Amino acid sequence: MENKEIELEFSIKSGAPEKQRTACVVVGVFESRKLSEPATDIDRASDGYLSEILRGGDMDGKAGSTLLLHRVPNILADRVLLVGLGKERDFHEKAYRDAIACAVKTLRDTGSMEATITLSEIPLKKRDTTWNIEQAVISAHDALYRFDRMKSKPSEARRPLKRVTFAVTRRGELKFGEVGLARGLAIAHGIQLAKDLGNTPSNICTPEYLAGEAKKVAKAYGFGCEVLDYAACEKLGMGSFLSVGKGSDKPPRFIVLKHMGGKKGDKPVVLVGKAVTFDAGGISLKPAGEMDEMNYDMSGGGAVISTFRAIGELGLKLNVVGLIPACENMPDASANKPGDIVTSMSGQTIEILNTDAEGRLILCDALTYAERFEPDAVVDLATLTGACVIALGAHPSALFSNHDPLAREIEHAADHAWDRVWRMPLWDDYQDQLKSSLADMANIGGRPGGSITAACFLSRFTKKYHWAHLDIAGTAWKGGREKGSTGRPVSLLVHFLLNRAEK
Repeated sequence: MENKEIELEFSIKSGAPEKQRTACVVVGVFESRKLSEPATDIDRASDGYLSEILRGGDMDGKAGSTLLLHRVPNILADRVLLVGLGKERDFHEKAYRDAIACAVKTLRDTGSMEATITLSEIPLKKRDTTWNIEQAVISAHDALYRFDRMKSKPSEARRPLKRVTFAVTRRGELKFGEVGLARGLAIAHGIQLAKDLGNTPSNICTPEYLAGEAKKVAKAYGFGCEVLDYAACEKLGMGSFLSVGKGSDKPPRFIVLKHMGGKKGDKPVVLVGKAVTFDAGGISLKPAGEMDEMNYDMSGGGAVISTFRAIGELGLKLNVVGLIPACENMPDASANKPGDIVTSMSGQTIEILNTDAEGRLILCDALTYAERFEPDAVVDLATLTGACVIALGAHPSALFSNHDPLAREIEHAADHAWDRVWRMPLWDDYQDQLKSSLADMANIGGRPGGSITAACFLSRFTKKYHWAHLDIAGTAWKGGREKGSTGRPVSLLVHFLLNRAEK
């Protein structure tokens, strides 16, 4: 029951839009019926045909609007698709990505099997050809993604879109477009895997299943892969991690991935991903509403596996280690109870005041395990706190770090990937909220600043290296009727690693 990978061929081309021999050429129109440059070229070649159509009121260029034209005079393409771009002064990154997605969905729905899209030629402030093409590929993949492997009759497109060519203005830009194409494809494939893993229900996507998926990626790209079972974790002293899965009949797995693409002896970057394959909250049971979305609580671990898939495709010249503690958090007679005290791998003791604050309990042992690699930097990512969603919503992931240069690196990568973050404070002032009279610390610090105190908890296990924490609770998936994984922050992580490899 594997989800079929999107079979879409991409290429880059320069040349006049009116001379493109294709089923459909896509051009943009700004609000107030202003033609983009490629649209102007087609209008000129067709003796003002587009201008006449626009004057007739069939389209005004509003964002999200489209108009499909057949047999445009003097144009070699069978059809011309006009895509509304909105106001020109507001045409920035989001509008560009939305326009690409709109174009691709319309091409799919109108039965075009191939197309040349000229929207990639439209200049964006502070962005270059490589960025335009990369984001176009990612947006196109995102627009066509569907998860229907669990349906008895998967939907089939009438005439599926097979080939997309993105246009660049000049021949000299082709080489930059090819770089963007390669990166965009690798990232898009990684995002697709992350979505597939996230959308797979928890009765299938268990800790053992995740370990199997990590092994598949490792085999495909020559990574090292080790999966530690309960006994191995117990021998290491991972009392905090193991305590979380005690209430489940699905045994925990601690997954270790290794990509040694850099120089021998270079310190690796370590990625740590929370992978609670279902989070019922344990004895501190979650409310029933939206509990069906708690299979997405493994999104951090899924993103680490998927990032490895992307860097494998790119042949990244950097040493990278991935650590994925995977388990379920369920209530039964063996489960953690509020008031229990556990001993972490670091030797620090933790009073569990709330069993639904379990992500930090599995991450803390993974962060201690990371010390053995003498890492250059450690980045953990986790759907950690509902408080983060309240603070930042669904747009940026929350960023915490004990090292300002590392935080700036991540912010820079996030901006370039358009997978944005917002830095949050990690002040010692908040540490007092984690005090316990019976153990070294409590696992929660009360409602005030909940995402911050969770990060402060993790910081107690990261004293020996530079560390950053991404709380992706608001960004890893969409809830409600459009429920589904977003695949974030795979794009951010790939760019962060690419930047490190180029240093």
